[in-house]
Amino acid sequence: MPPSIATPSASERLHALDAVRAFALLLGIVLHAALSFVPATPRFWFIQDTHPSVALGLLSFAIHVFRMTTFFLMAGFFARMGFHRRGIGGFVRDRLQRIGLPLVIGWPIVFTAIVVVVIWASGFPNGGPTAGMRNWPPVLPNFPLAHLWFLYVLLELYVAMLLLRSAVVRLDAAGTLRAKLDRVFARLMRNPLAPLVLAIPIGIAFSLDHRWMGAMGVRTPDQSLVTSAQAWIGFGTAFGAGWLLHRQVDLLRLLERRWLPHLLLAACLILVSFVLSGVMTSAPGAPKLPVSYDTLRLVAAVLYAPAIWISTFAFVGLALRFMSGFSPTRRYLADASYWLYLIHMPIVMALQVAVSQLGWPGPVKFAIILAVALPAMLASYHLLVRFTIVGVVLNGRRAPRETAPATARATNRVGLERVPSPR
Repeated sequence: MPPSIATPSASERLHALDAVRAFALLLGIVLHAALSFVPATPRFWFIQDTHPSVALGLLSFAIHVFRMTTFFLMAGFFARMGFHRRGIGGFVRDRLQRIGLPLVIGWPIVFTAIVVVVIWASGFPNGGPTAGMRNWPPVLPNFPLAHLWFLYVLLELYVAMLLLRSAVVRLDAAGTLRAKLDRVFARLMRNPLAPLVLAIPIGIAFSLDHRWMGAMGVRTPDQSLVTSAQAWIGFGTAFGAGWLLHRQVDLLRLLERRWLPHLLLAACLILVSFVLSGVMTSAPGAPKLPVSYDTLRLVAAVLYAPAIWISTFAFVGLALRFMSGFSPTRRYLADASYWLYLIHMPIVMALQVAVSQLGWPGPVKFAIILAVALPAMLASYHLLVRFTIVGVVLNGRRAPRETAPATARATNRVGLERVPSPR
């Protein structure tokens, strides 16, 4: 049996992984703020700024490669932690409260605001609905979940994992199969080629999709209640890997040790994939390529799939290496990130429309969008959420105004400090 650390108890928190989960959400705000500046023909976002930026195109592309896979990896990790802390009944109630309720209540409010902004953008020659924004008003099964699709997929993955775990426990009462699975997973994670192996399922899915392009990444159900096979494969693999990783927390040390080679390799793969994506989406008048489109698409898939997992491992490894200690600021951002992500889309979109016609460089307008949106959203979190019942729904607790940040405990041998849970 590979060396491992016991499952963290209910009184423990892994600071670095909390930061990973939070920054995966916050990077989504950065990504969406950059989309109006991405040079693209035809227009794919509801508004295209008059001053596009290749640099912001690369930024959004790079974030898009790893962000959601990283999020679902952490979701699987913390799902198993929550399951063993609360039991199946408590886990289901907690997930319905913190995932299901925000989806049901938040979607109509946020989507209505998005519609208003899109209507406003329609008054500009470079704005309005795109081909991908279909079925307004919503018509089942096509349903515009917009950026809240991740909550829907999370609920699906929770159900799938609970059913799968129930079947495994029933068939493997002695735990022999699970012990063997742990050994296989540990052997995989110790191999430097682990991200390449994990990339095989989604790479095959990309290759079989004749409409797939590098800029698309994993197909998400943002416009439908029918989750695509790519989303099940890509995010399901990440969720399952996170669940298995929590069974052997000691394996996190491998990601921490390899953060630099993973980061360098991820940067190279992302850059090459970005260039290929630009070639694949070239305007009709662009020069003829020496290879067929299908060959180019296959090469792009072969590179993009491992880029997902190598960059995910790099991101997690960076956090483990540099953010394992307790930080009141990171703790606050981790608490706020969920609320910020839920509400950010119409706010960012409105700011994109407001600056779209200004004659300033794209990066300057992008910085203004973030400089206005983030403080305003943080203020709304502090005033309307952190100390209210909304904070109980989203974070499982109401933060006491007078309580100082918890004091970190001693560092364990994984290299992560743990503190008493604020729950």
